[in-house]
Amino acid sequence: MRVRLNQVSKFFGKTAAVDNVSLEVADGELFFLLGPSGCGKTTLLRLLAGFYQPDAGQIFFGDHPMNAVAPERRNCGMVFQNYALWPHMTVEGNVAYGLDVRKIKAEEKEARVREALQIVKMSEYASRPVNQLSGGQQQRVALARAIVIRPDVLLLDEPLSNLDARLRLSMRNEIRRIHAQTRITTFYVTHDQSEALSMADHIAILNQGRIEQIGTPSELYCKPNSPFAADFMGEINWIDAVVEEPGSGRRVCVRSGEFLWEVASTRPWIKGTEVRIGFRPESVSFSHGSAENSFPATILETFYLGGQQETLLKTGFLGDQSVRALEINPGKNDSANKLKTVSIDAEQILIFEKSSK
Repeated sequence: MRVRLNQVSKFFGKTAAVDNVSLEVADGELFFLLGPSGCGKTTLLRLLAGFYQPDAGQIFFGDHPMNAVAPERRNCGMVFQNYALWPHMTVEGNVAYGLDVRKIKAEEKEARVREALQIVKMSEYASRPVNQLSGGQQQRVALARAIVIRPDVLLLDEPLSNLDARLRLSMRNEIRRIHAQTRITTFYVTHDQSEALSMADHIAILNQGRIEQIGTPSELYCKPNSPFAADFMGEINWIDAVVEEPGSGRRVCVRSGEFLWEVASTRPWIKGTEVRIGFRPESVSFSHGSAENSFPATILETFYLGGQQETLLKTGFLGDQSVRALEINPGKNDSANKLKTVSIDAEQILIFEKSSK
């Protein structure tokens, strides 16, 4: 089911929880709504479900306007953050509940419950009370209950937030598998960037009720369109600078202290413009010879993280500001105060006017 929102807004008092949001989600897509607490992502999900009515704008499922359609007539399946399972029922009873409400005949109901439990790999637990299940198993039951009604749209409201870190990783794969098998158009709300990056077809970053940017995971991580989007998608080093030379149309030269940076940019810049440049910690390379944007730095501290190592660096031209670097599969742990030569590829550096938010 293709879903379209056209200039949708929702107010609580004078506060715009959702502010003039327009987006389109293709049939069968796994679409993430990502943002900090209070950005409007759960309100947007509830507007899709019909629990709230928009104060402005239109919601369409396919070509059908949904604003006046009651929640029970939208054919949406929803998985809540706390799963909302009936504790006095078995797994099978919980999954069948939506079919009972829809008065599905017994033979078809049994077949659909059996199919849903097979999809989520919970068939062997059909007769077990849900209060005897683990968190991950309860999550699977909640998913089965949502998909058994064969919804046009599936809505997931931070479904993994109650699970421990290890279980969240395995459930990410399960949700991707289930989505690939069912191809239900799915909206997934989260504030966890790693969930969104590892699972989504497309992501909308929300900021104070508005859409900051929509794109694929790689687009949002590598080519964010604002400092907010760059910050929210992962750790980043920010440095204040001034445009020194506008460049040739593919590069711009900016000055920070006594250091000149080469930054990839096709935008025409004006000399003297105050800017912020940013680069991810993993973009910092420990080089041994001449390289782009190369400079000496002193190790302040290292943090060994198993498969990764984070290093805090100090440079002469940044004053008290430090730079974070991230090495994948690190070798020997370097000691503090050791001098290193580091470099950052111009293509890996973001640049924004300092007035950008």
